[in-house]
Amino acid sequence: MPTYIGLYKLTDQGIKNIKEGPQRVEEGMKAWEAMGGKVLGFYTVMGEYDYVAIGEAPNDEAALTFALALGAQGFVRTTTLKAFTKEEFAEIVKKLP
Repeated sequence: MPTYIGLYKLTDQGIKNIKEGPQRVEEGMKAWEAMGGKVLGFYTVMGEYDYVAIGEAPNDEAALTFALALGAQGFVRTTTLKAFTKEEFAEIVKKLP
C-alpha cells in the first residue's frame, strides 16, 4: 500500500477544544483504518506543525477523502505528502533516460 505522511496544524477551534484532542486523534485513527488504511505512527510535535501521522492507505483517493473529511471538521488544517521508500525511489531512478 502507498505510504502517506500527514502534517496537521491546529485551528483556533482545535486549540480551544484541545482537551478533546486525544479522543479526536483516536477517532481519526479508527476512521483511517475503516477506510482500509494502517496507522504506522502518530506524533504530537513542536514547531511549525502540531501533529505528524504516518500511515498506509489503499490509494490516493482514500487518502484524499480522509484529509478532506478531517479538515471539514474544523479542528486541523492538513497537508498530505505521498511518501516513497528507498527501494521505490531506486526503481523510479532506474527508469530515468
